[in-house]
Amino acid sequence: MDRIYMTDVASLVTARVASAFVSATAGGAGNNTSAVGLTIDRQSLGSLPLCGEIEIPFEAVLAQGDTLSISALAVEDSADGTSWATYQTMTAPGVVATGPTGGGTVHGQASVGVNLSSARRYVRVDHTPVLSAANTDTAKTLAVLVLGGFDELPAPV
Repeated sequence: MDRIYMTDVASLVTARVASAFVSATAGGAGNNTSAVGLTIDRQSLGSLPLCGEIEIPFEAVLAQGDTLSISALAVEDSADGTSWATYQTMTAPGVVATGPTGGGTVHGQASVGVNLSSARRYVRVDHTPVLSAANTDTAKTLAVLVLGGFDELPAPV
């Protein structure tokens, strides 16, 4: 096995924040609402990434048994950064957190891989957080796109 894979994985990937922070309140603002991602210019990296992994870290305050789900997850692409089309709709992660006994704060992340080999220049990640309750549960989510498959190494910073 090549030593770079064992000791320097950071030289193979580049991470980009792919959405603004999203706050959701059960039965209220941000709940079951699509969060449109931030524009990522793949060409500006100098070498086009051919693949990636979408990471959605979260923090949720949930009553016992209540859940946080990511119900929709998609990558859009664009040639000009203005006119967007759905590039790939991924199988949504579904339930990513369940309120513990007595309720409390839950942290974690959902991860999904994406092939970007035929995506146009600009991409963005859209996701939809959904809280199962109708009262006081809250959640914060964020999309991050970890890009890889560059034709030159080390990967751009």
